[in-house]
Amino acid sequence: MTSTPETTETTHAPTRPAPLPPPVLWVGDDQGELHLLDQTRLPQERLVLELRTADGVADAIARLCVRGAPAIGVAAAYGLYLGVREQCPDRSMLVDTARHVAARLLATRPTAVNLRWALDRALARVRVDLTQASLLSEARAIEHDNAESCLRIATNGANLIHDGDTILTHCNAGRLATAGEGSALAILFEAHRRGRRFRVFADETRPLLQGARLTALELAAEGIPVAVIPDAAAAALISRGEVQSIVVGADRIAGNGDFANKIGTYGIALAAHAHSIPFYVAAPLSTFDPALSNGSHIPIEERPAAEVLTLHGTALTAEGILARNPAFDVTPGHLVTGFVTDQGLLLPPFAASIKAALAAGR
Repeated sequence: MTSTPETTETTHAPTRPAPLPPPVLWVGDDQGELHLLDQTRLPQERLVLELRTADGVADAIARLCVRGAPAIGVAAAYGLYLGVREQCPDRSMLVDTARHVAARLLATRPTAVNLRWALDRALARVRVDLTQASLLSEARAIEHDNAESCLRIATNGANLIHDGDTILTHCNAGRLATAGEGSALAILFEAHRRGRRFRVFADETRPLLQGARLTALELAAEGIPVAVIPDAAAAALISRGEVQSIVVGADRIAGNGDFANKIGTYGIALAAHAHSIPFYVAAPLSTFDPALSNGSHIPIEERPAAEVLTLHGTALTAEGILARNPAFDVTPGHLVTGFVTDQGLLLPPFAASIKAALAAGR
């Protein structure tokens, strides 16, 4: 009796998908609207939300229509302008109105520090200028600055990728997560443009499959060979020597280098450390939170159990089963080889290198 052998082919050069719309786009003048690519519909459908209210933006952030720490910050900055524009406060009430709208937006996602950072930056601007127009101007500046940061991250990290490497990444830290090239994926895009030949394992990233749905889509569109793997396969592939380095993004980084990223990152970092595989984190300086001395103070978002218990509306478990759904975990800084930032590659000891980079970036 014969059996068909299992395939050992793990990656391929897929047909390139059509370019995606930007995840965040302001359309028009001061009476314009915010367009957000609904990432919950990808890759099957490309739906662009056309939003004119702060509540609409807040709902899109909460439902992960827009996601990725930098992109959330940009969207929130535009949402702040929309919320103030809705209420048309007079000059004496402008700052208080902006604070109220910002609080509504800030409540949507507690872990990603870029959300608070962008709103604080916009509020600081309006306190000085006392004009509604300054909020739109600052949102545009935040978007521009993030795009520039992505380019610098790409340049600062591209030499970490070598011919013949297999790179593992977790969740999505590409163009869909930022206002530019991305963070972790920006490094891969730049290395590919420089002629490096490598392949990527993209963790599926349960429960919402950002790796399978989004990261694989972005890499395929760039012509980079990619294979989606089950989250549970990452440690085994690392142990077998099939991964040469790991590059992930981050949603908040404490002053000592502890960082929050999509749930499952900590386990990958442990496996990498056990097998002496370089583990890099790519993020702009806006993702660092020096007010937190270590990762134990990072708030971890708990999302609805239904995201774990169902898939595309179909129940995965028997009725009455409970679930936990922490959206992030915290990886200790001592498991990180280096942080690739818009200010360069930060190496241990991280308390000192992070402090220096933040001082230089002011």
